[in-house]
Amino acid sequence: MTSSVPRLVVAAPSSGSGKTTVATGLMAAFAGRGLAVSPHKVGPDYIDPGYHALATGRTGRNLDAYLCGTELIGPLFAHGARGCDIAVVEGVMGLYDGAAGEGELASTAQVAKLLRAPVVLVVDASSQSRSVAALVHGFASWDPEVRIGGVILNKVASDRHEDLLRDALDSSGVPVLGVLRRAPQVDTPSRHLGLVPVAERRAEAVSAVAAMAAQVSDGCDLDALAALARSAGALSGTAWDAAEAVDLPTHDHPTRSAEKRGLLRAGASGEALTVHPTRSAGRRAPVVAVAGGEAFTFSYAEHVELLTAAGAEVVTFDPLRDEQLPDGTGGLVIGGGFPEVYAAELSANEPLRKAVAALAESGAPVAAECAGLLYLCRELDGRPMCGVLDATARMDERLTLGYRDAVALGDSVLAAAGTRMRGHEFHRTVVEPGAGPVPAWGMRSPERRVEGFVQQGVHASYLHTHWASEPGVARRFVERCLTS
Repeated sequence: MTSSVPRLVVAAPSSGSGKTTVATGLMAAFAGRGLAVSPHKVGPDYIDPGYHALATGRTGRNLDAYLCGTELIGPLFAHGARGCDIAVVEGVMGLYDGAAGEGELASTAQVAKLLRAPVVLVVDASSQSRSVAALVHGFASWDPEVRIGGVILNKVASDRHEDLLRDALDSSGVPVLGVLRRAPQVDTPSRHLGLVPVAERRAEAVSAVAAMAAQVSDGCDLDALAALARSAGALSGTAWDAAEAVDLPTHDHPTRSAEKRGLLRAGASGEALTVHPTRSAGRRAPVVAVAGGEAFTFSYAEHVELLTAAGAEVVTFDPLRDEQLPDGTGGLVIGGGFPEVYAAELSANEPLRKAVAALAESGAPVAAECAGLLYLCRELDGRPMCGVLDATARMDERLTLGYRDAVALGDSVLAAAGTRMRGHEFHRTVVEPGAGPVPAWGMRSPERRVEGFVQQGVHASYLHTHWASEPGVARRFVERCLTS
C-alpha cells in the first residue's frame, strides 16, 4: 500500500513564532474549501490537537518518534490521513529541536523526512528586516534532506515592513507563501501548562479558530500551499491498524521493526477505522470507563481504538458531573488533564469519588496517568480526592518536563515486570510520596529514580505513554477486566 495524501509540515525557527496559529488556520481554511483535512501534531502535546480537531472536524493525532519509534510515524500518519484530501502537520519547538541529547530524534525535521513532506517555515518577523534572509538560508541549508518549500512571515508590522522582508528574501530561493499581520483576536489564552484546552472554552475556541482561518486565508496563497503539499513524496508501506496491533506478541522495547507492529489493512476510508474486536463465544465485552470532560482532556485517540480492538466496550464519563461510573464498569482509565484547576468541583462530587475507590478496592483494573494519579490520591491541594492511594498531591512552582525511558518494576494490569516503554512527563504538581511500595516505573533516563504506584489492580503514574508503541498494554488491560 502506498500513501500519496498531499501533506506539508508547518515548522518554525523556535517556539512562539506562530506555528499553532498558522497550522490551525491553514487546516480550517482548507476545510472551508470543502477539503477533508487530516490534522497532526509532532510531539507529545495533547492540547494543540484539540484546536486542530475543531478546525477540521477530525480527530487530531500525534506523531512522536520518541514515544512510538521512527518506524511507526508513517503508519500512524497513514492511519489518520486515510480518505483525506490533504494533511497538515504542526511541528514542535524549533524545526531541528528534538529529544534532549538524542540528536534529531523526535524533531519536526526528522518527522518531515520520515513523511517525505515539504516544510513551511513560519518566521516571527516582528524584530527584523534584512536579517530574515540569513535566518531562512540557515534553516534551509542546515540539513539537505529537509526541504523547506516556503516561508510564511508572521507579525509583520506594515506594508513597508513587508516590502523590506520580501526584498531580502528574493535571492534566498525560498518563496514567500504568506504574510500575516498582528491579530490579537487569534490569540488563545495560556496558563501553567500551555494553551487552555478547547473543552474548557469551546465557544471562544470556535471564534478563535474562525479568526485564524480568516487571517490565513487573507494573508496566505492557499493554492500555492496546496500545490506544495501535492509535491510530497509517496509513502510506501501500510497504515497502522489497532485490530492487528493487539494480536501481536508483546515486546519490551518501543523501537522494534514495523513488520512486527500493528499495521492497517488497506481499503478503509473516513476519519477512523471501524474496529471489529474479536471476542470469545459467549463472553460479554467488558466495559472500560474512560474519564473525560474539562478536567481530563489529555488522551491519544489510539488508546481507545486499541481498547476497543482488544474487546472492550469503551464508555466515556465526566468526573465533574457524573455521580456514578458507567453501568457495568469493569475497568477504569483516567488520563491526563487539569484536575488542579477543578479540584473543588472534583472533590465536591463525593458519590463518584466513593465509586472510584470502591472499584479500585474490588481489584478491578485502574490505569491512571498524571491527572489520574492526582485524582486517586487522598487529597489535592488540601481537597479530598478518591483516597485510592496513600499519598497527597499539591501544585508546585517547578515544571517537570521531558521524555523518559522507563522499565516496569513489577507486574501490573498494564505491563509485565521488565517491560520497557518510553514516556513523557509534563506537570507542575508534586505527589508525596512519589512512589509506593511497588513503584510503577524505574526511570532509566535522564536520571535514575522510581516513580508511581502499583497496588491490587491499580497502575498510577505521572508518565504519559503512547500505547501504539506497545499494543500489548491494551490487550493485557482488557484481559484483566475479564478476569478480575
